[in-house]
Formats: sequence, C-alpha cells, structure tokens
Amino acid sequence: MLHFTLDLPNIGPIKNEKLKHLMISKRFISDLMIRDCLKNYYDIDCRAIKPLRIGADLNASTYKIDALDHSSYFIKIKQGTSPEISLEIVELLHEFGLAQIISPVKTSQGKLTQQLNNFTVIVYPFIDGQNGFELSLSNNQWISLGKALKKIHTFKLPPPIQQKIRKETYSNKWRKAVRSIYDHIETDHFGDEIAINLHLFMKEQKAVISQLVNRAELLAKKLQHISLPFVLCHSDIHAGNILVDDKSHLYIVDLDEPILAPKERDLMFIGGGVGNVWNEPSENKLFYKGYSTDEVNDTALAYYRHERIIEDIAIYAHEILQKNPQSINKLEMYNHFLDMFVPGGVVDIAFETFKRL
Repeated sequence: MLHFTLDLPNIGPIKNEKLKHLMISKRFISDLMIRDCLKNYYDIDCRAIKPLRIGADLNASTYKIDALDHSSYFIKIKQGTSPEISLEIVELLHEFGLAQIISPVKTSQGKLTQQLNNFTVIVYPFIDGQNGFELSLSNNQWISLGKALKKIHTFKLPPPIQQKIRKETYSNKWRKAVRSIYDHIETDHFGDEIAINLHLFMKEQKAVISQLVNRAELLAKKLQHISLPFVLCHSDIHAGNILVDDKSHLYIVDLDEPILAPKERDLMFIGGGVGNVWNEPSENKLFYKGYSTDEVNDTALAYYRHERIIEDIAIYAHEILQKNPQSINKLEMYNHFLDMFVPGGVVDIAFETFKRL
C-alpha cells in the first residue's frame, strides 16, 4: 500500500469538474438543527428537507428546502468558518446588474452566512435546472454566457475587497505535487486494484505528463515577466457551474474561489474541452460574439490549460493512490483520469494551444 505523504498544503475540499458524477450525500448536522437554524435566523418554516447528491466537496453538504409558503431554497452547510469575501463579491455582481449571478439569502440580521456550531450555513433561492454537462447551450445562451463573463471581468472591485481577494502567483504547488508522485511511483507497491491500474497508466503516460509539467513551468516563468492586466475571475467556470432553468435562463454558480488574474484564467474553459464538452469551434465563435472580443494571450491560455490538467492529475492521484478513508468513488475518479488523455481531450487541446505560440 502506498505510504508516502504528498506535499499538498491546503488541498482542502476537492473542487473539480471531473468529479461531477461522484455525487455524495453527507449529513453534518441533524434535520432538526437545520429546521431550527432556518426558523431562528432566516424566518423560514421548513416543510421538507431533501439532501442533494451533488458535488464532491468533502467539507460541505447541500440540501433542497421546501418551505411552508411553497418557496424553495438551496442550502450549503460547510465545515468550519467560511470567509464571506466570495459572497460579498457575489452580492456586488448581482447589484451590478448581473442577472446570471444568484445572490445569497440574508439572515434576519442582514448577514450573508450564519454560523452554527462549527459549521457555516449559506442559503440561496433554489434554481431548478440542468448544468452544462447535462445539456448543450443554445446559441443565445452561449452569447449570454460571453456577455456575463465580460461583465465579471470588467467589474471594478472596491479597494477593501481588492486587498482581501487572492491573486494569481503562478504557483508551482501542483507541479511539485505531480513530481512528488513520480518520486515514489517507481518503488512503491499498491494493493488496491484501481490504484494499481492508475499506477500503471501513469507510468505509461510519464512522458506526456512530464511534458505537461515542464511546459507549465516554462509558461509560468514567461508570464511572470509579462504585465498582463489582472481582472476579477470566477476561476472555475466549467460546464458544471453553468445552470439553465426550465425557462432557458442561464445562471453562473459556485463563485466560491474568486481570484484576480489574467482573463485567460476563465477563458481557458471556453474551447478547453474540460469534461469533454465545450470543445466546438462554433461554440467559441458564439461565446466571443457575446464577450465582444476574441483577443486572448495564447501564452496565458496555454499555461492555464496545462496547469488545470496538472492540478487534476495531482488531486486524482492523491485520492486514488493513498489510503484515504474519506476518498469518494475511486473507480469514477480513475475513469475521469483516463478521459483526460483520450484523443481530442483536454491534453490534446492543451498541446494544440501550446503549438500556436
């Protein structure tokens, strides 16, 4: 059994689009505590509480709440104290006129979150819809997405929030993690069948993965010497974080990790093939019709497409190869790992982006 410890500081919740099918249902607190919390702090009388099997955040549980007044809410309960900076940004964007952004429901005291013992409660209106993995966006929805993302990228954050939000540093955290795996992969033994299969696959793909890591390193060094403007970025705007309701209205969700970075931090997903969708040239054309420009820095685009794959490799390997009692479905993760390397998948697209430099 693999016994090394990867150097993955603050790996925290697994927030990764390829885990979209790894649906888990977790209950951190009782239904009674949820009912009391919503009644006491939100003036919401619960009629029904339904755990939702969505997402792969091991530190959060989600629920649909049906209220006595026939309204519905989406509840996220996160372990620990959650900073409100991302929710403050969400509220500002909503007030800015971005109808695609869902603003959280405030408590009776006007707060964006409610602390409940060692948990943070966040309440949103419930949107009944499908995400971008479950349906293909229409022409108008692609244009709408382009317009919405352009508004996010051109939004001027108030200086106090600018000082709090994280900023792009082109960190080598994930590159170091992948190299750490290969430091052990030749000598360690694996007892789990899925871990053995991943171990063999990673050995077979060592040259490709090394190329990804080395190119990302090169691109990161180049970007550190290029003065690209930093804008507000969603940072994880893949198809799973686009929601379309039954009236065809499009919403952008899960703006939990905003960052000030080059706009390519988000634009890499458009045409990037993450999850083997959003990889058609016609979709790019429609998106950039809404975004109003197709001028992108190919160095930054190539960097982010390489770096995203490296992050996925590190996270999957961490969960599959190590003996981790909290690991979610290893077979699903293994299959999604392989999907990155299929012809026309994210690896091929990243390499094609690099060739354009």
